Amino acid sequence: MSQLQCQPFPATIAVVQNANKNETLPASASPFQPGTLAVVTLGNPREKLWGAVLALTAEGLSVCGIELASFEDLVSMVKEGEAPSPSVIFFPMHRVERIELDLPDGNIPSLSQRFTAQTGLNPTDALFSRALRQSQPGEETR
Repeated sequence: MSQLQCQPFPATIAVVQNANKNETLPASASPFQPGTLAVVTLGNPREKLWGAVLALTAEGLSVCGIELASFEDLVSMVKEGEAPSPSVIFFPMHRVERIELDLPDGNIPSLSQRFTAQTGLNPTDALFSRALRQSQPGEETR
């Protein structure tokens, strides 16, 4: 019995055209680099998260963040002097429905801007630095 053998041919895009600036960007210039703050919508079950991207691969998305419904609770805790305690989570790509940058929408501030305005802290430092501490061997986490 013979087996079918095939080699995968990687599909790559050399450049991506930016319609706004008529410039070409390398395909690797993803806006979702580690440390980027984003809102993630997941399916099955439906969830929304806000946090810092740790890694985005074909296998899935790693995020250090919180459920979107807990945002105001997080802000309140930080204002009271408690250290933020976001979760570091991996989601397989089949659960990821949408990833959007945490950007302002017209006059509506982004979640990051709201976090900074209410706590005085940089949200990237508050969320992403915890993930870095957890990933470094030999250091204690709080």
